[in-house]
Amino acid sequence: MKGKVIIITGAASGIGLATCRYFLEKGSRVVMADINREDLDREAGEFTNMGFEVLSLLTDVSKEEDCRMMVEKTMEKFSSIDVLINNAGISMRSLFQETDLSVFKKVMDVNFWGTAYCSYHALPHLLKTRGSLVSITSVAGRHGMPGRTAYSSSKFAIHGLMETIRIENIKKGLHVLTFAPGFTATNVRNHALTAHGEEQGASPRKEKKMMTPEQVAGKIYKGVKRRRRDMVLSWEGQITMLTKHLYLAWIVDRIYFNQLSKEPGSPF
Repeated sequence: MKGKVIIITGAASGIGLATCRYFLEKGSRVVMADINREDLDREAGEFTNMGFEVLSLLTDVSKEEDCRMMVEKTMEKFSSIDVLINNAGISMRSLFQETDLSVFKKVMDVNFWGTAYCSYHALPHLLKTRGSLVSITSVAGRHGMPGRTAYSSSKFAIHGLMETIRIENIKKGLHVLTFAPGFTATNVRNHALTAHGEEQGASPRKEKKMMTPEQVAGKIYKGVKRRRRDMVLSWEGQITMLTKHLYLAWIVDRIYFNQLSKEPGSPF
């Protein structure tokens, strides 16, 4: 991956930041895109001071114009794009019938439309380099997750989008990877939206027992380098996929309900 140009959205924290660091340490040139200007400037500045080649772009992926600009600025700076990692995303936690539809729209705008906008504008350049299109998804995009209806819906949509893009370009050398890391110790749950759109503020899960962003970043790097198709890291996710293939999805329904209903402040 040395010298390759990598765009990473949601790059200023969590999995995105760790993935930026991992690719940079392997010699890649990285475009950091994020909506948080303060964190973005700080982290990109640190990487630049370390001698890494970084371009930071303030980007709201829910806006198509920002995504188009992100791709154009990357081409102006580096003249090519080898990998796009759609990592930016938000979560939510509330029952479907209690959730304002504005929350649904916001989650879909960031998670699904953000992925669609970035992928659409980057795709012509990725085809030229026979590059990689990566989306950070979730097992919630393979099996409905109670209390996270908008989040699951957005991830299901991303899987459909990525699979279709893969098939449409099957003879053009494009690599498409859907990557489901499982629960990771980041601030995504702190910022998860409640039924009325406020941030949750605290994680309902034991963060110390989760995989670290650095561990996930290493797996993403290997997935891109080896041009993997689908990666599911957590054992819960792997069991979910297996049971669905065996037509035992009703078991997963029960497991998810029982597990998530025990979270502090569970909405069900």
